[in-house]
Amino acid sequence: MDEMQLLIDLHKDSIRQGPGGDEETRLAVTLSRLKGKPNLKIADIGCGTGASTLVLANELDAHITAVDFLPEFLEKLEYAAEKAGVVDRITTRAQSMEELSFQESELDAIWSEGAIYNMGFESGVAAWKSFLKPGGILAVSELTWLTNDRPDDLQAHWDSEYPQVDTASAKMAILEKHGFSPIGYFVLPETCWLDNYYRPIQQRLSGFLEIHGHSDVAKAIAAAEETEIDLYERNRMFVSYGYYIAQKLAD
Repeated sequence: MDEMQLLIDLHKDSIRQGPGGDEETRLAVTLSRLKGKPNLKIADIGCGTGASTLVLANELDAHITAVDFLPEFLEKLEYAAEKAGVVDRITTRAQSMEELSFQESELDAIWSEGAIYNMGFESGVAAWKSFLKPGGILAVSELTWLTNDRPDDLQAHWDSEYPQVDTASAKMAILEKHGFSPIGYFVLPETCWLDNYYRPIQQRLSGFLEIHGHSDVAKAIAAAEETEIDLYERNRMFVSYGYYIAQKLAD
């Protein structure tokens, strides 16, 4: 089994494939000013197994297109939506976020929790803007420095893994550069990382290694996860996800 399939196997049974929380999604909904508006069309891009999608379906009068390039994750979302009684409000679409098939000005809002980094923040903001109606909402969580200075090992790790990590002010400048007005921002608390994401991974690692025969690839994946968790635990005051809510300005 190759590395990608092993990563899918590790994460497909998770409620979340990255840091986040239902209350934080609800806070973003509140800041978006979408609540109470009828018949919204929303895309949740890089939705994974659909934690944020389900919150949006419960909080808003909307039809949500949940987009992920992994069908295995979308199958989990469809099952969860059926159990939650919101399956009629969600359409899944197996598609790369670089090749979205939405029409120009089709959407009232685009959501993307912990996923825009796959394109890069600026590339995603620039590419997705055209799908939004004037006044439409972009709500994304993005790896963000919380301070101007941080430890060398933390800087080196994220420079290697995601060179576009930056401060909130720099991210907001990118939003403004591409025709958005920031209307809300907050930082994900530690519980979104530890309780909702990292601890469930740690609980699955021994079983994951056992199922995959302690292969070299599986052991390398497990070691990388533990390294990242340790790095966060030692440096949680310097880095988190910032949640950015912005409105598309009229052209």
